[in-house]
Amino acid sequence: MAERVQKTETEWKAELTPEQYRVLREKGTERAFTGEYHATKEPGTYRCAGCGSELFRSDTKFESGTGWPSFYEPAEADAVETERDWGLLMPRTEVHCGRCGGHLGHVFNDGPHPTGLRYCINSCALDLEPDAGE
Repeated sequence: MAERVQKTETEWKAELTPEQYRVLREKGTERAFTGEYHATKEPGTYRCAGCGSELFRSDTKFESGTGWPSFYEPAEADAVETERDWGLLMPRTEVHCGRCGGHLGHVFNDGPHPTGLRYCINSCALDLEPDAGE
């Protein structure tokens, strides 16, 4: 993983859309089925909208029926970090960008093989870089 990205909140606000700032920096969640990538099947690399770091690849994306883009594993083991989240009075596992610490979504243990994981990620926290030639 590349060097950690550190910016002031003023810098983040200047670089992100209001919705991206709310999700990435304030741990918000976009409404289900409203995000740009929830139904996208285009091949490519999903990067962090905050810092451009590679997070997920389209070949690990699957239709979970939840209304958010879902992946069964990150692009690299250190692409994301996790921590316990008690925001809804029940434990969940929050997912952050491993480079800038931006909130991406949550990971659950109800995904497909081979990992059994479902990384449920906010579309606005991602930028899709299409595969070359697509």
